[in-house]
Amino acid sequence: MKNDTIKITKTEVLSDNWYTLHKVTYEYLNKTGEWETHAREAYDRGNGAVILLYNTANKKIILTRQFRLPTYINGNESGMMIEACAGLLDQDNPEDCIKKETEEETGYKITKVEKIFETYMSPGSVTEILYFFIAEYSKEMKIADGGGIAEEQENIEVLELDFDKAFEMMYSGEIKDAKTIMLLQYAKIHNLA
Repeated sequence: MKNDTIKITKTEVLSDNWYTLHKVTYEYLNKTGEWETHAREAYDRGNGAVILLYNTANKKIILTRQFRLPTYINGNESGMMIEACAGLLDQDNPEDCIKKETEEETGYKITKVEKIFETYMSPGSVTEILYFFIAEYSKEMKIADGGGIAEEQENIEVLELDFDKAFEMMYSGEIKDAKTIMLLQYAKIHNLA
């Protein structure tokens, strides 16, 4: 449904280095019926997909650990983040993307995934929609070490954790990544691991 209370009047590219940062000027019809001029920045990094790999029988999950510069800048002394496997869609659909990312990052080749929801992670400043998936894994699905793609400068550590331990790590602050916390809570509510 088109929003008739918004009229974009100008879009400027402030940066097109790694992703694209736009400054958008728009008119907004407020609740008193007056048009206001607003200017905001929006960061476009593309859409992405994320997955929680779980093993119900062993009560284990697969997560990753990697360096994240923004967290380092904002006080995370090591800059290392424990996260669910994720990646940008690029030209793929969400399901194909997450299967490919799972194999590249974790070394597990999965064929069946279940989409559970999609969400904007930071709608005040980032355009990205993130598609959330879950999939059951077994040791037979492990076909490589994982760790990411060298050409993309990925240095990813693969972690197989007891689900209860991972869930506790949210409360201890060892896991601070929003998408991972959402997936862990989903797994807890649905008794996946």
